Amino acid sequence: MLSHVWSSTVVGVSALPIAIETHVAGGVPGYTVVGLPDGAVRESLDRIFAALSNTSLPRPRGRVTINLAPADVRKEGAAFDLPIALGLLATCIEHVPSERLQQFAIVGELALDGRVRPVRGVLPMALKAREEGREALMVPVENAAEASVVEGITVYPVSTISDAVDLLTGRGGPDRLVQDMDALFRQAREYHIDFAEVRGQQNVKRAMEVAAAGGHNGLLVGPPGSGKTMLARRLPTILPPLSPDEALETTKIHSVDGKLNGRGLVATRPFRAPHHTISDAGLCGGGAHPMPGEISLAHNGVLFLDELPEFKRQVLEVLRQPLEEGRITISRARFTVEYPARFMLLASMNPCPCGYLTDPNRECVCAPPQVQRYLGKISGPLLDRIDLHIEVTPVPFEELSGPHDGELSASIRERVVTARSRQEQRYARHQGIHCNAQMSSRHVRKYCELDDTGMQLLKKAIRKLGLSARAFDRILKVSRTIADLEGSPSIRPDHLSEAIQYRSLDRSWWHG
Repeated sequence: MLSHVWSSTVVGVSALPIAIETHVAGGVPGYTVVGLPDGAVRESLDRIFAALSNTSLPRPRGRVTINLAPADVRKEGAAFDLPIALGLLATCIEHVPSERLQQFAIVGELALDGRVRPVRGVLPMALKAREEGREALMVPVENAAEASVVEGITVYPVSTISDAVDLLTGRGGPDRLVQDMDALFRQAREYHIDFAEVRGQQNVKRAMEVAAAGGHNGLLVGPPGSGKTMLARRLPTILPPLSPDEALETTKIHSVDGKLNGRGLVATRPFRAPHHTISDAGLCGGGAHPMPGEISLAHNGVLFLDELPEFKRQVLEVLRQPLEEGRITISRARFTVEYPARFMLLASMNPCPCGYLTDPNRECVCAPPQVQRYLGKISGPLLDRIDLHIEVTPVPFEELSGPHDGELSASIRERVVTARSRQEQRYARHQGIHCNAQMSSRHVRKYCELDDTGMQLLKKAIRKLGLSARAFDRILKVSRTIADLEGSPSIRPDHLSEAIQYRSLDRSWWHG
């Protein structure tokens, strides 16, 4: 007897449909799984037979052959437990109609007592099932929320293999899950921190607003305790809300990595802050079976690197390509996977090893060679990709103890959203460009034209202040963003002057 069950596996952040064929023939009892299964898939039969026995469900008798097609794709993980089990049952329970099985895509891991455990990557599997024309999706209860955000496919959450059998045989089973997307977005977009909680630091808040409005990378430099981390963690609260497409794209990555924890959707922009001991594989992704790294988990959000010089140099260097291309490609001998990685990089650092070089209240004890070695841990090419260098100074006691009247993140976000909408309209004809930071040199020449006064000002800054040639495009991009915040169609000299001050560290420490 032969049965067919549809399932799916994840490759990168996409899913591949898998057909599970189960054939039972007479002869000496035995079991074979073919189709490039890994160890977890081969072990699935032990879990399945124990689950069937413990739930009083029948087992097929005879020679069983299970084929996972396509046969040239390696099958990994325990997500095939439930579909294989149902395929086996379909060969020995006559009233499980084959046409009913064909309507479903099925994934789930089985426990020995018949419970269905959650698996990774259910969201991309749901998207692929809809694309392949499946009418319904059977998933573990813990994965149902993420699967139900996909419109056009019916999601049935099952908690045990008995629930799955009841659903297929028409004897009841779980109800379909319907998700209220608007309510999901409203609940998920609530922030528990706000810029209004930050005392003083008006110049830094302004720089963060500029960075958010243009999607610019930033570097916060200041002594310990000046508020760098506090400010960085509030950057997502002023970024534009995720669009539905961005939310789905971001959720897919977190689903593949198993980091949704029962959430249906990632509806706020991610904020990832890895420790400085992280490896290059942990940052960019990798492993024997490549998984997304921190830069992909920060896709459409913020990657915050605290104490930037403490990161290993080889770890920081892997950021260069993703910052330019917005994706990371991981190659292995037999396959290559690509993960999206378009994020805002925000880093912080002390100005010197002791941390007090720029502190007006404490004296620095570092010798100049020590300072240069410390700063030299950050390569020029990486620094070249950071648009804003922001000096953070300690907050005076008067501001700390004075009345608290800081501007709310919601107010700042309104200005940021307005500026971003101007950029969306400007770059509507250019694929892959959504904000000023993503402009190429050709677009900078087209959209960042200066009048004679502005050109003379920029020329004087380059010559007199010792700014590098690599700062030229960065200054123009930031100037364009400042103009967008003010609703100005052209870049004025005052916009240019503000942008130039955000490159002052180039001149002061790295010497262009």
